[in-house]
Amino acid sequence: MQFKSLIPATSVGGGMSSSSMYGVKRGGNIAQSIDQGLIWAALALLFLGLVMVYSATVALPDSTKYANYQPTHFLIRHTISIAVAFAAAFCVFQIPMKTWQTLAPLVFVCCIALLVLVLIPGIGKEVNGARRWLSLYVLNIQPSELMKVCAIIYAADYTVRKQAYMQRFGKVLFPMFVAMFFVGMLLLLEPDMGAFIVIVTVVFGILFLGGINARVFFGVLFALSAAFALLIAFSDYRRARLLAYLDPWEGDNALNKAYQLSHSLIAFGRGEIFGVGLGGSVEKLHYLPEAHTDFLLAVIGEELGFVGVTVVILLFLYIVKRCFAVGAQAIALERTFSGLVAKGVGIWIAVQCFINMGVNLGVLPTKGLTLPLMSYGGSAILVTCAALALVLRIDFENRTMMRGGAA
Repeated sequence: MQFKSLIPATSVGGGMSSSSMYGVKRGGNIAQSIDQGLIWAALALLFLGLVMVYSATVALPDSTKYANYQPTHFLIRHTISIAVAFAAAFCVFQIPMKTWQTLAPLVFVCCIALLVLVLIPGIGKEVNGARRWLSLYVLNIQPSELMKVCAIIYAADYTVRKQAYMQRFGKVLFPMFVAMFFVGMLLLLEPDMGAFIVIVTVVFGILFLGGINARVFFGVLFALSAAFALLIAFSDYRRARLLAYLDPWEGDNALNKAYQLSHSLIAFGRGEIFGVGLGGSVEKLHYLPEAHTDFLLAVIGEELGFVGVTVVILLFLYIVKRCFAVGAQAIALERTFSGLVAKGVGIWIAVQCFINMGVNLGVLPTKGLTLPLMSYGGSAILVTCAALALVLRIDFENRTMMRGGAA
């Protein structure tokens, strides 16, 4: 038994040309060479995220922890993060995908080196008991966020290089399994299990799209599931979180391990259909911890209601759909690496959104993952914008080729 590879052996031939198939005409201007819908959807989420981060943090200076902060502190820092992310995205867009493919192994190794550096006392910065940041004085970089996009680039290149051996465990899955095991150990030492889950899911998702052997794939999937179960079983705090998630309203859980979840659910309940109004959240007033990061969706649900949450979900759905469409278009043009990168970005955004939203809604156990493009956090914003810039670059090269140019 084996999966049929989604990578065509030959380009689409006969009948409609690629340019006709995707509605791209020769001789178009620069505006026709960039996916306007993807850009506007991303900008809408960034702008809404900026507004909601300000709303969620404007009252934080009332607490002892943030007493020395100005009400606009997080707004200003988040605005700067978005500006830096735009600059990084612009630079990423200028680099051809052939160059990214050539640099893929080096980029992956460099990111692993950063994961090692962050664990060294005096170099890595510790916040709330987790050592996940490297301080660059003007900003902090989170290597686990960088690893998400680096792993996508590396996995796409790896799948292309190993395409002739996709049915052999020793040639394909075992080396990648070892690489992911090493990355996982570094991430769990920080600890950052959420990032590890996302990275592993995306990497093996790309291998799945590359057409690996089904029995081998499900065997590795079972092994990974067993490994995650053991991590939870032998970790007191992870086990406590899981049990609390199953019954968040139990007295002790509601005041301890399920405290965030119970207040997140209260926020959604208060919001009902249209919300209590922008700025009217009560849960953000020191009841709901990390309201501007992991639980920003709960504030959106309380202030903008079911309608606001639905708009956010639809915007993310559109972005994921466009990533897969751009990837399919690239693969049809025999640009396999580019196609897998675009689809990998789509998988990443979909998985991380699903986990974050699931946690906020009580569908999944509490896990520290931000909402892409929206939650407060410079590294996450920068890396997500850079990843979407890769998708825009792929789409630009696709359209260039379909107009008769060279990618």
